[in-house]
Amino acid sequence: MTTPPKPGSYEIPSEMRDFAEKSVDQARKAFDSFLDAAYKASNALDTQTTSAQVNMRAVAGAAVSFAEQNMSASFNYAQKLVRAGTVEDVLKIQTEFAKHQIETLTKQVQEMGAVAGGKGPAKN
Repeated sequence: MTTPPKPGSYEIPSEMRDFAEKSVDQARKAFDSFLDAAYKASNALDTQTTSAQVNMRAVAGAAVSFAEQNMSASFNYAQKLVRAGTVEDVLKIQTEFAKHQIETLTKQVQEMGAVAGGKGPAKN
């Protein structure tokens, strides 16, 4: 609803008002699109952060579990060594331990890679 122009005043042409109104509507739509994109980006960041935290917890848990396994194997190895009666027994125990540890470490590296990649423990 427009007010009739006062004498001596300049009337803004209706085309210019229409153009200005369309510009404001377009700006509002653009801003709404921007806000929508910002909310989506924020939600995606939250999801990624949560995912990264879950992966870090899994990696840390796997590392602690592997350390526990390796320490247990080392204590068992030390116990066998102190009970060895001959040099041949020591060499046999050492060879078995080295072979077992190489196999174990290979599996642990594979599992750690899977866990770090968010795929969970590797299946053999």
